[in-house]
Order: sequence, then C-alpha cells, then structure tokens
Amino acid sequence: MGQAFGCLQVDQSNVAIKEQFGKFVDVLEPGCHCLPWCFGYQVAGGLSLRVQQLDVRCETKTKDNVFVTVVASIQYRAMAEKASDAFYKLSNTKAQIQAYVFDVIRASVPKLLLDDTFEQKNDIAKAVEDELEKAMSAYGYEIVQTLIVDIEPDINVKRAMNEINAAARLRVAANEKAEAEKILQIKRAEGEAESKYLSGLGIARQRQAIVDGLRDSVLAFSENVPGTSAKDVMDMVLVTQYFDTMKEIGASSKSSSVFIPHGPGAVRDITSQIRDGLLQGNSAQ
Repeated sequence: MGQAFGCLQVDQSNVAIKEQFGKFVDVLEPGCHCLPWCFGYQVAGGLSLRVQQLDVRCETKTKDNVFVTVVASIQYRAMAEKASDAFYKLSNTKAQIQAYVFDVIRASVPKLLLDDTFEQKNDIAKAVEDELEKAMSAYGYEIVQTLIVDIEPDINVKRAMNEINAAARLRVAANEKAEAEKILQIKRAEGEAESKYLSGLGIARQRQAIVDGLRDSVLAFSENVPGTSAKDVMDMVLVTQYFDTMKEIGASSKSSSVFIPHGPGAVRDITSQIRDGLLQGNSAQ
C-alpha cells in the first residue's frame, strides 16, 4: 500500500481505512484510490484480510493435580465487511485472543483427569473456538480454526508415565513368557509320558518274548535229553544268562565296577537265590 500525489494503492488481501479530518469515511478495497489531502482525506491505517495464526501457551492444572502446559494454535482473520470494527474496536487483537484462550482452557482442563485431557483435546479445542467465535465476531474477526497442538505434563510426571507404561509392557511380556514356558512343559511332559508308555509296551513285549523263548527251550531240551527235569534246564539257562551278563558288563567301556560273587561255587548260590525269588513271587500270588 503506497500513497503519492493524493493517490493510494491498496494491495490484494488488504484494505485501507479512509478518514476525513480524523473521522471514519470508508473502507478502501484493493486497487488505486484518489485521496485529495487538501480536503482533509487521509489513510488512518491498513488491515490485512489474510489468515493469521497465534500460538498460545497456557499452564494449568488437571483434576488429579498435575500441572500441564497446553499449546493452542488460533487461526483467525479480519472480515472485510467489518473492517472498521476490526480496526477501531481493538487495540491489541492478539492479547485479546490470548486472554479468551486462557479463560477457556483454565476452566475446562481442571475438570478432567490427565489421561482424559489427552483423550478430549478436541473437545477443549471446540470449547475455545466457540468462545472465541462468540466474542471476536463483535470486533470484526472470524475464527477459522482452533487446534490443541500439544499437552506437555511436568517432566517428572512424563517420566513416571513412561515408567508405568514400560512396567505394564514388561508385565505382559512376563505373562506371555510364562505361558509359553507352561506350554513347553506340558508338551514335554506329554511327550515324556508317551515315551514311557511306549517304552513300557516294548519292555512288556520283550519280557513276553523271553518267557516264551525260555518255555520253548525248556520243552525242547527236556524232549531231546531224556532224564532231565525242568529244574535242571532252568539252572542251565540261569547260568548261561549270568555269564552273558558278565560278558556285556565287561565289554562296555562306560560301565561302573560291579562286585558280585564270580567263583564256580557261587553260581549255585546265585541260581538258588533267583529260583527262590521266583518261587516266593509265585507263592505270593
């Protein structure tokens, strides 16, 4: 906007306030205007119609006594049809808007808990916008948008909130880990039980095969060697198994030392002990 030789140029998105001898006359639109100064015409000032932004930082307290700093961004502009009101009625527009923002935020946030303040920041912004729209429209200003861009708790409170969140996540992780270990132990126990069951079946079949083989051996030996009794055959089988066992123990490199009677006369004692054990077991049944 410039003036020379009684002519005035008003730039786009701006208006100028025309006065005559200090009295408001008209609002000059963008373009070139003639202002004969000799008749007392002059330009009192200019007004931008562009959207402006004002960032307001307001410190307040929540319902649970936590001090927070709320940062609000107010986007506003002067209305062309009320340019005279916007120019003459307010001396400090930004201070006026800031006062209304302080009033609404400090009336709204103390009613909310800290967590609710974060969740309901859009409601706070709407309350600020409604209050500003109602108040500033009388002064020729339009509130375009109101945003709550940040809510900053005290640094100690923020650290405590992070620790609470971390502890909760660690607790969930510990529960998941314990559940996984529980599943592994259950599966391991099921596998061990199945293994023992199958091993028991194998041992039972092995013993059944041994019993069947001994029975067949006794019967065949008695038939082929006349005059022998079942006792003689059993004694011979037990002695044979005894020496087979001694052979396996000696052949194993990882076997521990075993001290057993191994003289020729001791074989009869071992046979008697095994036979007496078998007879006692049969009589107990």
